[in-house]
Amino acid sequence: MRVVLDSSALIAFVEREPGGEVVARHLAQSALSSVNYSETIARLVAKGTPVDRAARIVEVLDLDIVDFDAKQALETAAMLPRTKDRGLSLGDRACLTLGLKLNLSVLTADRAWAGLLLGVKIDLIR
Repeated sequence: MRVVLDSSALIAFVEREPGGEVVARHLAQSALSSVNYSETIARLVAKGTPVDRAARIVEVLDLDIVDFDAKQALETAAMLPRTKDRGLSLGDRACLTLGLKLNLSVLTADRAWAGLLLGVKIDLIR
């Protein structure tokens, strides 16, 4: 089953955190927004990984990295009022709108997403 990965789910896999094994089962069929690609690299860099090494860590996974286009940017902005009370970031909303665009469920470690009714299936990895 194809899925969209949130950066929190991808980080759980890369850092061998709880729930990473769930992500591992889906890696070969995963899509990732270019926004979440950037967010993942930034998190690895913030933990001390050089940017070129962080990029290689993600690139070797051969994920389908989907460009964040103007239409998706508008949909991501429009989602803000429905998610503001949960504190969802731009990256969170970009992930969710990619799930909507591709009609795929989204894997995340972010519990704040639980119970959101946005027209996309959300699966928590832990």
